[in-house]
Amino acid sequence: MRPLRVLPLPSLISALLGTLVALGLVLVPGVPGVPASQAAAKDRAVVGGRSVDAAEHPWVVALTSRDRFGDARSGQFCGGALVGTRTVITAAHCLTREVLGVDHGEVDDLHAISGRNDLDSRTGHEVKVREKWINPGYDSGTNAGDIAVLTLDESLPQSSTIPMAADGDPGYDRGATAQVYGWGDSSGNGDYAASLRAADVNMLADPDCARAYPSDAKGAFDKDSMVCAGVEQGGRDACQGDSGGPLVANGRLVGLVSWGAGCGEEGRPGVYTRVSAMAGLVREHIG
Repeated sequence: MRPLRVLPLPSLISALLGTLVALGLVLVPGVPGVPASQAAAKDRAVVGGRSVDAAEHPWVVALTSRDRFGDARSGQFCGGALVGTRTVITAAHCLTREVLGVDHGEVDDLHAISGRNDLDSRTGHEVKVREKWINPGYDSGTNAGDIAVLTLDESLPQSSTIPMAADGDPGYDRGATAQVYGWGDSSGNGDYAASLRAADVNMLADPDCARAYPSDAKGAFDKDSMVCAGVEQGGRDACQGDSGGPLVANGRLVGLVSWGAGCGEEGRPGVYTRVSAMAGLVREHIG
């Protein structure tokens, strides 16, 4: 599915909206019953998953902005993965005006949260984002190159990071088991999770993904920068709430939640940024 359209707001309206969102009183037009803080992006998260302990998966990061998305669930709007003590990678589209409602340079309270089970709590580590780098090769029309690098204001423990997969990693083999993580919609019906969830999915071969997503208005599968994962019968997938979140196989980061059609639909696997193809770019920006 394509990103939900979020319109920029004048500062006064934005402040009022943030208050109403925190109270759960504002809904996104065209998305009945879904608070704006939960549906502001195309952001995909976990359907058909299980609760997991965020402290045991500290490399799973929640990106938050209370100014833009209200206080509920810490203002979470996207996910990310901690690949260096001060480096988070996420989806480029998470930092677009389409998602944030303003240029990303105008968002002064962007934070990364690691190790927080309940987003309504204050547990774990919450660190301000100091710098943002968006892949200049990102194509919002096809979704190719969907990656951004965030530099944190403070270092997190080295033990909290996850290694990036390299080309030829067996985690990309057809049928390999992987896990996708997120705090978003757990049913496809706007049931947003406050606690971290994970779902087991299988890696797909590139030709299978190309057949599922030929070039159309939703995007086009590009084997050079994307990889697909899902289950044959559907029911386990990413969904609204956690674009940029990690796809992990054999303890290595193989993908970032990027796009797809629906949530857990049969024949419509999730599409992820292929981390091995972007690792060189990421390393140039690791602080």
